[in-house]
Amino acid sequence: MTQDKLNILVLGSGGREHALCWKIKQSPLAGALYCAPGNGGTGLVAQNVDLNPENAAEVIAFCQNQAINLVVIGPEAPLVKGVSDALREAGIPAFGPSAAAAQLEGSKGFTKDLCAEANIPTAAYGRFENAADAHEYLKTHPAPIVIKADGLAAGKGVIIAMNDQEAHDGVDMIFDGAFGDAGVQLVIEEFMEGEEASFFVLTDGKRAIPLATAQDHKRVGDNDTGPNTGGMGAYSPAPIMTPALIEQSLDEIITPTLTTLAKRGTPYTGVLYAGLMLTQHGPKLIEYNARFGDPECQVLMSRLESDIVPALMACAHGDLSDIALDWSPDTAITVVMAAAGYPGTYQKGSQIKGLEAAAENGAMIFHAGTQEKDGVTIANGGRVLNVTAKGETISLARGIAYEAVSRIDWDEGFCRSDIGWREIERQKS
Repeated sequence: MTQDKLNILVLGSGGREHALCWKIKQSPLAGALYCAPGNGGTGLVAQNVDLNPENAAEVIAFCQNQAINLVVIGPEAPLVKGVSDALREAGIPAFGPSAAAAQLEGSKGFTKDLCAEANIPTAAYGRFENAADAHEYLKTHPAPIVIKADGLAAGKGVIIAMNDQEAHDGVDMIFDGAFGDAGVQLVIEEFMEGEEASFFVLTDGKRAIPLATAQDHKRVGDNDTGPNTGGMGAYSPAPIMTPALIEQSLDEIITPTLTTLAKRGTPYTGVLYAGLMLTQHGPKLIEYNARFGDPECQVLMSRLESDIVPALMACAHGDLSDIALDWSPDTAITVVMAAAGYPGTYQKGSQIKGLEAAAENGAMIFHAGTQEKDGVTIANGGRVLNVTAKGETISLARGIAYEAVSRIDWDEGFCRSDIGWREIERQKS
């Protein structure tokens, strides 16, 4: 191996991490590539490693033994637990914010308070540590209203209450432990009218490079019905995020956030994901995520034409001044296939067939909740596969993706049939 090759470890086990490994593997700079703990798909492009990504000591020991030059932290939990801090203290470059900066995702209340401090447009809110005060607040703030568990809840700790009873029930459900420790506190927010969009930037703590835009589909059912999930599909670009809206979002939301964190002595480095509501008064922040979205990462990596490794390293070293990224003009779309019952109770262990046939029409199958056992792909999670395709238009990309879905033989799985519907409707009008 030549000296300029980089040994890289990706932490995580979802579709996002498969997409990151897939993209990193294409880099001429990539040497040995590992994923911990990985899944059935990451094992096709990287070496899966049986490590707990939230255990900093385990991760550091592996990195020292394998001469790792860069650690890419995929999920939010290791970030909030300070794994990136520990790696940097050990002299190992890490892509991902510090635990202090990752509180943007780790605590909804933290972010709402920062927005108030920096005058960032967002929904009006209240923070609560007990049910009695929350119920009292609801008496003067009628539905529709949004109830959120304060901490990390795998994208599921949000209740959009369309009537007052749902709001009170949501408060009780969270404080009764529906989302575990994530619900020790909660935030009640104004219900914002508009369309959601996902906006990503890479940042070194000082400057921000906008990435491609995307839209995801949070609800489990067609026509955006049913409970929220971690995401049932996504597409990129999101033309509703016009250049003017991108600039406005940078000026009014992203830059004040980065400036405020830097002034506090906790600069943010890595990828910052802003969930936006595009209201009649302009973009407003719904919430921040301290990592690539999942499944948005899958469509972003499909459209990224530049080598991703220099950008990841530049973030890790705190200097993006020489980085520029090129994107395919095509549309990418991903359809999430989930286990029956998701986001509620679901069964693991069912066999998935037809993945090779599904990829024959040009689709890419990113694995999320899978395991490989004796050459057989087994479902091992709630969101299991991300069937991803590119095309000159969203309709063409969607056609390829759903054709691939139809070739997958998995009776215990399901997916939404309308991913990308908003943009397709716009193009018809």
